[in-house]
Amino acid sequence: MPGPKDLDPSSSPRALLGAELRHAREKAGLSQEELGGRLFVSGSFIGQLEAGTRRMQPEYARMLDDVLGTEDFFQRNCAASARSKYPEHFAEAAEAEAQATAIRQYAPLLIPGLLQTPAYARAVFRAYRPTGSEEKIDELVAARLERAHILDDPTEPLLWVVIDEAALRRVTGGHKVMAEALRHIINVVRRNRAIVQVLPFNAGAHASMEGSIKLMDFKEAPPLIYFEGVGTGRLEDDPATVRYQRHTYELLSANALSPQKSLALIEAVAQDYAHEEHS
Repeated sequence: MPGPKDLDPSSSPRALLGAELRHAREKAGLSQEELGGRLFVSGSFIGQLEAGTRRMQPEYARMLDDVLGTEDFFQRNCAASARSKYPEHFAEAAEAEAQATAIRQYAPLLIPGLLQTPAYARAVFRAYRPTGSEEKIDELVAARLERAHILDDPTEPLLWVVIDEAALRRVTGGHKVMAEALRHIINVVRRNRAIVQVLPFNAGAHASMEGSIKLMDFKEAPPLIYFEGVGTGRLEDDPATVRYQRHTYELLSANALSPQKSLALIEAVAQDYAHEEHS
């Protein structure tokens, strides 16, 4: 497995922990696989901690201090690396997303967060939190929009999204909001910053009818998949699981409309929303 890349310890608490973990592991004369065995995790998981694509959890911090003889260093610094502007169940995935070289996602029910407009994101969060304060909704929207800055880079990450037609047809926030949201997707595609396919209703039964898929690839760390439910989420690095979900995504892409036909459908639906709004 490739070694972890050099990290700038000043860039973030998580980068500091990753750099210190690699230093302590090498000082102890352990490989990633050997250290993983002591913690009952995979060597790739240790590599992800060192590369900064996984967040160190308190239980692993305690075990690392015990195994590596680092007193309470990882336990003391673990809390700082855990601070996040994102909901707890999504924080680790958002941090990994920011370092991914490729993101492949199937969105069955709503427009993916990286492609959402402020108004669409607000409508989604308001639906999640009908009694939430405006300040909290503003905070969530700002964090979601900040994630999209990874698309400012002209080359990375590769974003390849399959959106179910249901996400285009569900009127979230009203016709005006939907028209704007779909036009935003069109603009991102035309800027060559995303590949977008639509899985149409007439595709019938498909390989991921039970939920969403989000696969993330990295330069020097194993790929991850993110599973998400209502208020829950978890990252998984099991190679067999990742392979299975990658195959599932390939089946979805094969059954979806081509990027050109998908763009035409999104444009047509956006025009319908705009017409309905004017009417």
